Amino acid sequence: MRKLKKPFLFSLAIFPIAVIAAAFTCFYQLEMYPAQVLEKAIAQIGSKELLILASIIQTAVYTFACSFFGYILAQKAGFWKPLKLEKNKILQTVFWSVILGGLFSLDYWTFGSVIPGVKEATAAGMTLSGVAASVLYGGIIEEIMLRLFFMSLLAVLIWKLFFRGAGKERVPGGAAVAANIISACFFAAGHLPATISIFGEITPLILFRCFLLNGGFGVFFGWLYRRHGIWYAMLGHSLLHIVSKMIWLVFA
Repeated sequence: MRKLKKPFLFSLAIFPIAVIAAAFTCFYQLEMYPAQVLEKAIAQIGSKELLILASIIQTAVYTFACSFFGYILAQKAGFWKPLKLEKNKILQTVFWSVILGGLFSLDYWTFGSVIPGVKEATAAGMTLSGVAASVLYGGIIEEIMLRLFFMSLLAVLIWKLFFRGAGKERVPGGAAVAANIISACFFAAGHLPATISIFGEITPLILFRCFLLNGGFGVFFGWLYRRHGIWYAMLGHSLLHIVSKMIWLVFA
């Protein structure tokens, strides 16, 4: 039971953040998604209030589960690192997050010039709920789900299936890299339903954009997670969104 105490306390600490992140994300979706999509969802569940409540409960429950089991899997994989602020790691995370946040912001001018709806979606994300959702849900909840839980799970499975003779205490480098790339692809694929709702279709260019922006940057977050721990992956993901939104606020 003592081995489960730390994962439980970690999950308990993340739980209120998940509730707040889910609320902001739901408000953002209500502002952003097409009326017909929202009307259909509300009709299925009964009311807007029930839709918000169900979304918050769902997010809080699966975040708690991913936090708990992700902690255990991260320890098994050798990825778990206690929260310890180190100057060099912070500077490295901030530096690359600022650079990549600037690159991420170019979506508005590059894909935005050839894909109708990109600029409108960017503007919709500049509301209070949009900014809070990207920082809290994107920066924290997505890292819990995709890196702490899913990437750790994949790394352990790949390790046990294909690298049995390589190390006994932590995941070998090859298994970690493979898990990072696969989880980043799943991270990108997880954005496809929202992408379809926003653009109304999936074209080859829209699909490429989805995997480039979400999968490509997901690999960076996975690298941070593997190298410095989940706390720095959260910091990097959140900073990327903050930097890109500041650029859009000033120049878009």
